[in-house]
Amino acid sequence: MAASRTLGTFRLPPLPTIREIIKLFRLQAVKQLSQNFLLDLRLTDKIVRKAGSLTNAYVYEVGPGPGGITRSILNAGVAELLVVEKDSRFIPGLQMLSDAAPGKLRIVHGDVLTFKIENAFPESLKRQWEDDPPNVHIIGNLPFSVSTPLIIKWLENVSHRNGPFAYGRTQMTLTFQKEVAERLTASTGSKQRSRLSIMAQYLCDVQHILTIPGQAFIPKPEVDSGVVHFTPLTRPRIEQPFRLVERVVQNAFQFRRKYCHRGLGMLFPEAQRLESTGKLLKLADVDPTLRPTQLSVLHFKSLCDAYRKMCDEDPHLFAYNFREELKKGDDDKESYRL
Repeated sequence: MAASRTLGTFRLPPLPTIREIIKLFRLQAVKQLSQNFLLDLRLTDKIVRKAGSLTNAYVYEVGPGPGGITRSILNAGVAELLVVEKDSRFIPGLQMLSDAAPGKLRIVHGDVLTFKIENAFPESLKRQWEDDPPNVHIIGNLPFSVSTPLIIKWLENVSHRNGPFAYGRTQMTLTFQKEVAERLTASTGSKQRSRLSIMAQYLCDVQHILTIPGQAFIPKPEVDSGVVHFTPLTRPRIEQPFRLVERVVQNAFQFRRKYCHRGLGMLFPEAQRLESTGKLLKLADVDPTLRPTQLSVLHFKSLCDAYRKMCDEDPHLFAYNFREELKKGDDDKESYRL
């Protein structure tokens, strides 16, 4: 678990409460954007403490909304807080916080999925990958609608050591729907084990550090939330390209209730599927009757290494997409009927 600490000595001056900010600017959560506001500053303080020491840190907050977690981060003694908010309705309330903390809060009106952070903080913060993590953190209460594509994007950044990870092994403390948090941290054999479990755990130390009940949010979501802390590993547990790992893992889990050979077989064209799947499993020394949830990261390391070997032997293999083959078969049948 990330180390706990005492909040820093800097304190914001008296300000309207988050609830008053919501009323003042007539803010309403947009259901289509999966917006839920966290108003209890005791909870936002707790999330920030779970992120570890933020003294003189540079923090990148995603989706600050009305600024609950933003206040707690500013009170933690940070050197600078950069927030990226897509919804323009929240900008005036955030500007009020910026005015109350001169030189500490920088606001960007933009989309976190496309925002480039590589050059947002001083070059002097950069560390070698093998060193301790830099004093740069990502913190955010992620809208449920973007949480999965965003964490996959950042995990790919981890694999390439770019984006937020151009500074080194930047730590992340993020809020997800509880089910997603459980998938990210699920152990081998658990029913929550999924594609997200493998993609996160082969690149990072991942810990589910806090559960937040749904009633803590306005409006109350149908599910609880989970706070997950990520620390990139100095060396990934699977040393193959991210897209190759993602392909093997996605195929393995598409038939999660069946034996793993069923999904892994979809890596290969139908004409050679049986033979090639057998070869893959033999090279990887993986039992074909294991179910996807029973496969460890080490199993996937062996499978990815074996698949890479087969792709090197057949340069066209990696370009194969079983869905395109299925579509072509359906088109051929339709042409025959016509």
